[in-house]
Amino acid sequence: MIEVDQSLSFNRALVEKYDRPGPRYTSYPTAPQFHQAFALDDYHAAAQASNQAAVPKALSLYIHIPFCKSLCYYCACNKIITQKTHRAVEYLNYLKREIAMQLALFDRTRTLRQLHLGGGTPTYLTREQLAELMDCLHQAFNLDDSDEHEFSIEVDPRTISTEQIEHLRQLGFNRLSFGVQDFDPDVQAAVNRQQSEEQIYALVAAARAAQFKSVSVDLIYGLPLQTVASFDVTLSKIIALRPDRIAAYSYAHLPELVRAQRLIRREDMPPPVRKMELLELTISRLTAAGYVYIGMDHFALPDDELTLARADGTLQRNFQGYSTFADCDLIGLGVSSIGKVGDTYSQSVKELSQYYARLDQGLLPVHRGYRLNADDQLRRDVISDLMCHGRIDFASIEARHQIRFKEYFAEALAKLDEHVVDQLVTIDDDALVLLPQGHLMMRSVAMAFDAYIGGAQKGSFSRTV
Repeated sequence: MIEVDQSLSFNRALVEKYDRPGPRYTSYPTAPQFHQAFALDDYHAAAQASNQAAVPKALSLYIHIPFCKSLCYYCACNKIITQKTHRAVEYLNYLKREIAMQLALFDRTRTLRQLHLGGGTPTYLTREQLAELMDCLHQAFNLDDSDEHEFSIEVDPRTISTEQIEHLRQLGFNRLSFGVQDFDPDVQAAVNRQQSEEQIYALVAAARAAQFKSVSVDLIYGLPLQTVASFDVTLSKIIALRPDRIAAYSYAHLPELVRAQRLIRREDMPPPVRKMELLELTISRLTAAGYVYIGMDHFALPDDELTLARADGTLQRNFQGYSTFADCDLIGLGVSSIGKVGDTYSQSVKELSQYYARLDQGLLPVHRGYRLNADDQLRRDVISDLMCHGRIDFASIEARHQIRFKEYFAEALAKLDEHVVDQLVTIDDDALVLLPQGHLMMRSVAMAFDAYIGGAQKGSFSRTV
């Protein structure tokens, strides 16, 4: 593999120029293209075809736990705010029914290598309920018990003790993601998410003692009342904590779309120039501390699996972000979950009442999806190569899809003329390569290859930087 300069350079003028709404490309086509003409029989057919592949792919599960005990005002995820913990009992019973129905569709010999619990708050479930869920999965699927698997869970530090961290490890989880966002008490109060840094430190120490393979921390920049000085303090504390991975997300303030965000005071929101300052600070501090920029908000230590996969060209991307095991058939479980089986995407109903009603009828809760055509598959590979490797090797794409790259994508490459002039990318005879100051704008580059941008593209997107 040709060595690529994967260093990162921050040019504020260019960042501001290319900071416009666009997809995050956890899939291509993106979720707004999913439609209800994709029905349950399409999903059944995709599952059957995946079993009959010459070499069936390993399986991955995403399980959505929608419940939260309190509302974080910034959150745009599909969640249910409730203190009524008995609701989790009912939900777990329905999840088991869905697991049994999914089990009937997939060959039992296929190994389940990847598992991710997201939400909501997965740790809303008690340790007994999580044990019950994992036991059900063990009975249903051929779980990889070697610890070479990737079993991860998102953790709200306010909902878990250090003892429970050890219990998660015993259940087979080997990756944890802690939602920190910001250590500043004023910022925490402004978004209704108060948690002490002592909690975080104790939980991370417990995770290391339990020998979790990867500990990740989520931060958000652009939150109300954040200043460069206050976020610098948060970054210093995170760097001292030395998690394996850090995700620094840009806060998208869309109160017209996200009801909870209307509870944030308009006057507390940082101006756009400060958000740029926060991004520049984050990149500067984390890279100076030895973290490697993986792409799309993600940083990792030099010896982390993601960094190594990025260096050797095996990094992949799926609905949960970057992964070393992304090339699996992904089964989505739970309300609003998204799956990827063969050349299809599918999504379950978003309302809990609908989810229960479908399962009561003996039907999987799939209500929309998408089957990729040959052009979709080609563009998916192009965008994936760009997002994961920072380059597109034309010969590789041509061999996989029997096309002449520069002819097929003449219009897309023309859209990148300005990116070339601005030294974000180089385009030569055999490859498109992101330059150091282009890595932050990879979404903007990817959009040139998106056939749905413009006319047929639906939905609202966050800004690309």
